[in-house]
Amino acid sequence: MSASAVDGVEIESGDGVLRITLDRPDRKNALDVAAVRRIVAALESAATDDALRVVVLGGRGADFCAGADWIASNAAGGRPRTGSLQRRTALQAHRLIELLTELQLPVVCGVRGWAAGLGFQLALAADFAIAATSACFWEPFLERGFSADSGSTWLLPRLVGIARAKELLLLGRKLSGEEAAAWGLVHRAVPDAELDAAVAALVERLAQGPTVAIGLTKRSLLRSLDAGLVEAMQGESFALELASRTADFKEGLLAFRERRAPRFEGR
Repeated sequence: MSASAVDGVEIESGDGVLRITLDRPDRKNALDVAAVRRIVAALESAATDDALRVVVLGGRGADFCAGADWIASNAAGGRPRTGSLQRRTALQAHRLIELLTELQLPVVCGVRGWAAGLGFQLALAADFAIAATSACFWEPFLERGFSADSGSTWLLPRLVGIARAKELLLLGRKLSGEEAAAWGLVHRAVPDAELDAAVAALVERLAQGPTVAIGLTKRSLLRSLDAGLVEAMQGESFALELASRTADFKEGLLAFRERRAPRFEGR
């Protein structure tokens, strides 16, 4: 087990699990540029780390993440060159969301307290978000005077439909963890005191699964959102070809024949 806390983010890796913990509780774990870059680097490294089976994203203290830290991001002063925001966002917040969705490892997110703006989208981009019932999901963009970002206009309509996406983005409706689960925005909501245990149980289950097949299925699901049926099935056939060559595939067949639970090793 190894851990390091730098730039308000703790990165811990061991037993096949990469744990990314936002560690700025005094700022409700808002993410500045340095923190985003550190998480991006960790996820890029995870993409080629064969020892990993699952990624866990959480926040230290009372809140998950209050979004991007705009105060810190604009502390340098001076007017940036035209187009600066558009260029930087693609490499920072948007790159972070892209990695969470593209990474061929399951991502589990535990949410308590605030999940606002970018923090909201981190939960949406995870494969499984478990929220405390008292958590608060909020898209504050228009209330702050700027348009939505971090993939919200793509993620929300696909999860809850265009009408509810407009309610969240244009009217700024806040949702509790319980409401977010009822809307289908998160995997499930649990009482606050049970959040850590629920996340741990799901992480353990995923860490014992056929990692390659999980990653390929996740990739196929993402690609299918913008594909027709035939194209989606073509992608599935390529994924199946790869999955059928893994040791876990052979173990799954053997376990079926021997009428026992499989013992997958993630390879």
